[in-house]
This record gives sequence, structure tokens and C-alpha cells, in this order.
Amino acid sequence: MTSDRPAGRRLRSRITTDGLDRAPHRAFMRGMGLSDADIARPFIGIVSTFGETTPCVGNLDIQAADAHAGVSEAGGTPRSFTTISVSDGISMNHQGMKCSLVSRELIADSVELVMRAHAYDGLVAFGGCDKNLPAMMMAMVRLNVPSVFVYGGAALVGALDGKDVSILTAYEAVGSAMTGTIGRDEVDRLERAALPTVGACPGQFTANTMAMVAEVLGLAPMGSAMLPAVDAARRGLNRRAGRLVMEILTNGGPLPRDMITRASLENACAIVAATGGSTNAAMHIPAIANEAGIRFTLADAAAVFERTPLIGNLQPGGRYYAQHVHAVGGVAVIVKELIRAGAIDGTAMTVTGRTLAEEVAGAPPPDGEVIRSVDNPISPNGGVIVLRGNLAPDGALIKVAGLKTLVHEGPARVFESEEECMAAIRRRAYAEGDVIIIRNEGPKGGPGMREMLGPTAVIYGQGMGEKVALVTDGRFSGATRGMCIGYVSPEAAAGGVLALVEAGDRIRIDALARRIDLLVDDAEIARRRAAWSPRPRRVKLSGVLQKYAAQVGSAHLGAVTHDGAAEWPIEEPEA
Repeated sequence: MTSDRPAGRRLRSRITTDGLDRAPHRAFMRGMGLSDADIARPFIGIVSTFGETTPCVGNLDIQAADAHAGVSEAGGTPRSFTTISVSDGISMNHQGMKCSLVSRELIADSVELVMRAHAYDGLVAFGGCDKNLPAMMMAMVRLNVPSVFVYGGAALVGALDGKDVSILTAYEAVGSAMTGTIGRDEVDRLERAALPTVGACPGQFTANTMAMVAEVLGLAPMGSAMLPAVDAARRGLNRRAGRLVMEILTNGGPLPRDMITRASLENACAIVAATGGSTNAAMHIPAIANEAGIRFTLADAAAVFERTPLIGNLQPGGRYYAQHVHAVGGVAVIVKELIRAGAIDGTAMTVTGRTLAEEVAGAPPPDGEVIRSVDNPISPNGGVIVLRGNLAPDGALIKVAGLKTLVHEGPARVFESEEECMAAIRRRAYAEGDVIIIRNEGPKGGPGMREMLGPTAVIYGQGMGEKVALVTDGRFSGATRGMCIGYVSPEAAAGGVLALVEAGDRIRIDALARRIDLLVDDAEIARRRAAWSPRPRRVKLSGVLQKYAAQVGSAHLGAVTHDGAAEWPIEEPEA
């Protein structure tokens, strides 16, 4: 059998196709309709998270089919497969949210298993919802085969009474209805208008933030992130991704770990800060770094956030959405401006083999409204910052983009779970000035580190968004706004100081000083620690959550479940 493999390079897939003893393997391939010529070509995995679980992934089957065609056009044999997607929106504010962050690990693991088991030579990966994106990037870096990532794109913005609306508008409307500010009929109208198409949430929430990160890390083609999910131009973009992975295979690189360096990780943090992006990115970027064997922490992210100007006027802290960024030139506009300011290293490599600076050289200047110039930033510092202090020695995160007040001090109102807190919020059983504590929701404590958009959005809708603070070892949605501090590390279940807070304790949050402190003397904290024991679980863990709780690490290191820089441990001998 002749082979169309790239000259001088043994394809991984030949372990399944070449030799007498691989006749049964080839029989399986012929059972799928493959010809001699198909079997002789490189095998490229095309993976997506398509399903009917969320609109974020609702058209990824179509997009993956386009990449499938692109691989065929370039001389490869594409092999499609799918993996799971958990909707943050539908799992929000109930026990199902414990499955969301866990799904990041499961997606990455499942892609690794299929690629390893079938010895595919390259990968095109499609993701659409919050955890899909970092998961696919983690898998790419872990596998380190020729790879291209493609984000499925955001939904178009909804419209109601001449105003832009999104899923965040609907969440906050629930709180407004609880206070009687608006009626149930208005909530119903918003519910029907908030998400008019398939695609991810259109604001600078987690999905769009991580899509920008993918471009800046070099793992995704420049110009792919902000293109709407329903834009016809996606057909050509996806075919190009299929052809591009074949070019990488033929040319010998660049591979994902060529692109994941300390400089590129700092670039990724810069795009988050410059756009007021999701706090979740400061956990996902360290997780991607872990796959390359690089230790990158919340503190590393904080250093970049401090030196990066906020220039993106994007929801939820600002006004505009993904489609507006696309209309003014896309991510390239922001990157080019940040390179000009020295906030991004333009020498970082991208999936095309060109540098980041080369990729954005033709981008237009900022329009001044959606994207500001670095000479006229919205804020001199990034929209996401890391707080440290005795309550969070390993760090905690707050999104300050759009916040009017950056200092808050008040008495703690302590809740041991999200449900307990939500019950109080519905009754409005909290007061202006309170520091609402939701603990035991960290990676181990949850387990699964639930996202707290439900409580924060309802508080905001009740008109209390910046009149109270909320502190948790859980996560926040990229859509969260207000005085909300999450990812507190160490978490309560690991014996962090958050576990020692008592009702009425004074807590001071000073985003200007980058501090969060429990205003209790050291001797009292020591006394409480000596008396503390882990809180028993109400229900015995089993299944995937039991395995996750046993393996997961701290949020400040990415909440990862393995040691990093994984290598396939088996070297097959040459025939």
C-alpha cells in the first residue's frame, strides 16, 4: 500500500495501518467505507461538543463538517467524534452546577483518550460553551500533535423595545421582579428575547474571553473568535482550519507546546485584563499552562492584570458585545494596540507559523468606542484583579470593570452553601453593608466549584449590587458584576481562613490596595483553627464527583487533576 504521508515523518496513525498484523485494523477501517487511498493518508481527528444541551454548541456539527471537508481537500482522512458539553446556563443555581467545572477535565480527558487510542496524526477541536474552550485547549497542549482550535462563536444580541438584551439581562430581571420593580410579564418578554440565535453568550463572559485567549495563545486562527456563530463566513473559516492542520502536519509544526510559553500565557492574561474579561480565565490559563508543564498561578496573572490598561468597552462592565468587536476589526485590533503599548509580546508564535505581530499587522486602529486607544483607556489597570490578604493568602479574584466602589468593609453574613444563601436572598434577609460569605463551594468542597451567577444577578436585580459584597471559594460567571470576590484560596474545605469566619466578623475588601482581610487578630484566628475540623458532607459522594474531589487541586493553580506535561508513556517499536 502506498502512502501519502509527509516526507521524512512517520505518522502516528501508521501503528494502526501498516503491516500484516494490522489487517484486522484495516478491516475495521474498510467497514467505515475507507479506501486504500484513504487509509494511506494522515488521520485527523475532528472533535466537537455538539449537542442539544445548550445553544452554545447547537451548530458545531455543521462547523465540524466544514473542517472535515477542509481536511479532505488538503489530502487528509478526517475522523469525526464528539464529546460532552454541560450548559452553565441550565445547570446554574442548583446542584447541577457542580458538574460544570468537572466537565472541563472530562472533555480534555475524553479527547486525549480518543486521540491516543486511535493514534490520530492531528486534531481540529471545536468548543462553544464556557468549559469547552479551555478543555479543548488543554487537550491540544496535552497531546501536542498538530492542532487547530476553533470557537463556535457567540449568539447575536437580543433586542427588546429598541435596547440590546442578553442572558444577563434576563438573570437580573429575576431579582427586579422579586422586588416588584418590574412585573412577571416583563420577565417573560425578556426571557423570549434574550437569546435569539444559537451560539454562546454574546457578552465578554467566559466563552468569549477564552475565545480571545485562544487567538492570543496562538492556538486559534486570528479573526475566528468574534465572528458570530450564525455568520456565513464561518463556513470558509472552518474549512481553512481543516487545511491548516494539514499544513502544520506537513511542515512539522508549530505544535501546541511551541506556542504555550510564559510569554504567551502573559499575553493571554493581558487580553483578559484589557477587555474586562471573565474571572474564570485566571483559573483556566493556569490549567492550560499545567498541560505544558509550566507553573502559572493567580499571582502570575495578577502581575499582568496590574500593568495592562482596560480598553475594551464590553459587557458586563461596559456596553458592547462580541458582534460589535467583530464589526470594528476583531481581536486583532486589541492585540495590535496592546503590542504598541508593550502590554503584549508580539514575537509569540501562532498556529500559522507566523508571529502574533505578523498576524495583526493589517488590523485597523481602535474605533474609540468599542475599543479605546491605550492612550485613552477606560482604566489604567485591567478589569480583573487578584486580591490577597489573611482571608486569601493564595489569592482571590474580583472583576472591577464597571465598579463604582472599590472599597467595602462590613459584617460577615455566613452561609455554608449556595442554596442556603439563595434562600436568604429570596427573602431579602440581608442588609446593606453586609459581606455575604458562601463557603464550601470550592473545587474540593463543592465539589466542582459552582458558579454563583444566580445569587449575584439576583442581588444586582434587587438593587443591592454594589451595596453588599459577596465572597466565596466558588466561581463566578463572566457575566457577574458587583462587589463579588471568588476563587478564594485556600478554600474552606482545605482549611482556608474562609472556614474560620464567624457571623458578624468584620471583613475589609480594598481593591485599590489589592487586599481582602478578616479583621480578627491572629491569636483568635489561631484559636479557631485549632478547634476547626472539616465540615461533614450531608450526602456521601460517589461517581465522578467522588473521583474529582479526591484528585482536584487548588483554584489558584487552575483546579487541575493531574501533574501536567503529560506524555504518552508507550513507545511502539519500529516494525
